[in-house]
Amino acid sequence: MGSIIQPHNITPFTLRRHASDTRPHRIQAFFLTLILAIGIPFAAHAQSTATDTTAGNTTSYAALADLLETESTRNQLISELRTLADTQNKSGGTEAASTSAPQDSVVGASTTSTLPASPASASSKAGAVKSAPIEPDSNLLFSRNIADGIQHFIASISADVSEAMAAVRSMGQEQQADEPGNIVPGAWRALLVNLLMIAAATIVAFFLFRALAARIYARSNRWITATPAEPADATTGESVRFVGSALYRKSVAIVFAMMVDIAAILLAGAVGYGVALFAVGEAETINTLESLFINAFVAVEIAKAVVRGIFSPRFDRLRLFTMRDETATYWGNWLERVISVMGYGILVAVPVVKTALSPTIGHLLNIVIMLGVYVYAINTIRRNRKSVRDSLEDYAKTASTSFFSTLIRVLARVWHTLAIVYFTVLLIVSQIAPHDALPFMAEATLQTLLAIGIGLLLSTIVSSIFARRIRLSEDLRTRLPMLEARINSYVPPALKGFHLINMMVVVLVVLDAWRAFNLSHWIASDRGSAVIIATVHVAIILVIAALIWTTIASIIEHRLSPISLHAQPSEREKTLLSLFRNAALVVIVTLTILVVLSQIGIDIAPLIAGAGVVGLAIGFGAQKLVQDVITGVFIQLENGMNQNDVVEVAGIFGTVEKITIRSVGIRTLDGGFHMIPFSSVDKVSNHTRDFAYHYGEYAIAYREDVDNAIHHLKEAFKELMQDEELAPSILEEISIPGVTSLHERGFNIRVLIKTAPGMQWMVQRAFNRLVTRHFAAAGIEIPYPHTVLAFSQDKEGNTSPLPIMRSQPAQ
Repeated sequence: MGSIIQPHNITPFTLRRHASDTRPHRIQAFFLTLILAIGIPFAAHAQSTATDTTAGNTTSYAALADLLETESTRNQLISELRTLADTQNKSGGTEAASTSAPQDSVVGASTTSTLPASPASASSKAGAVKSAPIEPDSNLLFSRNIADGIQHFIASISADVSEAMAAVRSMGQEQQADEPGNIVPGAWRALLVNLLMIAAATIVAFFLFRALAARIYARSNRWITATPAEPADATTGESVRFVGSALYRKSVAIVFAMMVDIAAILLAGAVGYGVALFAVGEAETINTLESLFINAFVAVEIAKAVVRGIFSPRFDRLRLFTMRDETATYWGNWLERVISVMGYGILVAVPVVKTALSPTIGHLLNIVIMLGVYVYAINTIRRNRKSVRDSLEDYAKTASTSFFSTLIRVLARVWHTLAIVYFTVLLIVSQIAPHDALPFMAEATLQTLLAIGIGLLLSTIVSSIFARRIRLSEDLRTRLPMLEARINSYVPPALKGFHLINMMVVVLVVLDAWRAFNLSHWIASDRGSAVIIATVHVAIILVIAALIWTTIASIIEHRLSPISLHAQPSEREKTLLSLFRNAALVVIVTLTILVVLSQIGIDIAPLIAGAGVVGLAIGFGAQKLVQDVITGVFIQLENGMNQNDVVEVAGIFGTVEKITIRSVGIRTLDGGFHMIPFSSVDKVSNHTRDFAYHYGEYAIAYREDVDNAIHHLKEAFKELMQDEELAPSILEEISIPGVTSLHERGFNIRVLIKTAPGMQWMVQRAFNRLVTRHFAAAGIEIPYPHTVLAFSQDKEGNTSPLPIMRSQPAQ
């Protein structure tokens, strides 16, 4: 081949498709793209072969040095060289040597020499290479590389066809049995007959074992839907409920059925080996073709058993996924046909043809089988693209969690692309490395299916275990009312984190299966170990933070719980514990974020330093805020006011509804809500602390008797004490200090009634109502503002007449 494809020579290109293109043109473009995909690896393979040849020469020099290093091997090599020199001199001298030189050069292309070239020739070659180094042609066009790759691929196919035709023409010629590597036709017939007998015995045994296993499958199918003898109640643990669930029974039945199927295959293979060893051919001997068929049978049938375990056409409950019988039968039979044709064709038919006829014919048969499977698969995928997508989208609607629903919807949109890529890779790999293609694809496919299956199984099990609400005991829920809700609030984010990590692990395992990512090397590397350790540390930190927060919040809730072994919590305790809970939450979240950032490799020293600078700036620039916080802390520590207290703060009188670390919210009698920062509070008047007084000043007219007025005030208090609702709120007897002041309307009598905190206003309203009624009944006048008109009198008591004048009407 004239050129070598270099990766840096590949440039992006676009295939434009006009509106007038027809379907045959699209098919031609598809197969042209396929030939390009196959031809490019062939060119790269040619380059790697040339590199391996140069590496082999280097290895031969190392082997020669090892031979010359030991005295015994060196002497043996010298004696062999002298023997060869004597033989060459006797057989014709220089002329014979010169005549055989071209033949040696031709033979050397297909054989490997055991003796290295002389040091002189090696040095001359090295000098030639050094004087004329081969530089990569960076300006080689991409089209030239593609043309070379296609030319190499077509040339190899053409050579295989020519060699196959020559082998077919020479099949009729007699072969000598004494020639090495040749087998007479009679022997071939015997081998084929023995192979057919072993194949028949193996297949018959397989069907017999499968018929016996069908009863086991039927019983497993019925066992899945059988009702447990003792259904789990609500108090049963999650693990016990899962063991008795339908999901658990289905998982066990599917795995058991697959193991029975594989056991039937292994038993059939054992029967085949027994027939080959003791019933066919020479006793206790088995040839390569017979062993090859039995091994291929076991491998292919195990692959088909996996397909049957997923789709299970005959037993609907043993299917891994819920689907209709027609769908399961169609895809199960289709995959079994593809596996059978590809497996038996590549593992049995191609080796037999290569051995019996010609390696070239076997290679052409390999190409025909793989192209046939590829075209058949692409056609089936194209025809069922929409139906499979609709089925997956319908199945996504019934998914148990949103995670599975989203995953299935994404798969519904890209499943055909993944399938086409899979069969394309299979075709290309089978042509690049025909000996390793099928084992590689089988291993990669099996690892992919196992990774996806185990990942889905783990996600399903974990989701089913935590799908139900976690229930605590009645006593624990009474003492810690918010603990159950808090624990259940941790479940959704924990499940999301588990699904994310599980999906990442599955993706890495799948990439490792297709050699796109070396998982074991990455795990052993420093970077991989650091990522794994950091992930584990982050998970442990989050768990510890959640435990600390749950413990602190549970202790606070236990103290605030109205049903507790201790006394009822006071309003001060409620306020302080609420503030402490909020502060603890802020501290735990901040420390957790900093520690997690440090574990994932982020330097938190600048963050801490920045936080210090920001705190200093806030301290200077927001002095009011700092004053609010400090004043609020001391007010709460000194129990200045609590929620539901009636206070007067900053000229606002009302009920405390909300207290934070920075401000207090007060609701006044008119319904207004006032938010007052603590920095503006210089005095707190609390009217609901310990006890209170009804403080009253009752005005009496001057003409009334003071003692009589006090007597009726006491009578009003006695009647107040008869009130069953207000009497418990009165702590002491009425206190009447006496007349406290004289004024223009009369005199004031002071009354003090000690009440429970917050009850003084209700007692005041009731007592005033009773005082008004008692004073009215006794005729005691309560003065009110009025004007008295009096006429002047002389010393003898005579009143001067009041002059009255009639006014004239207006003109």
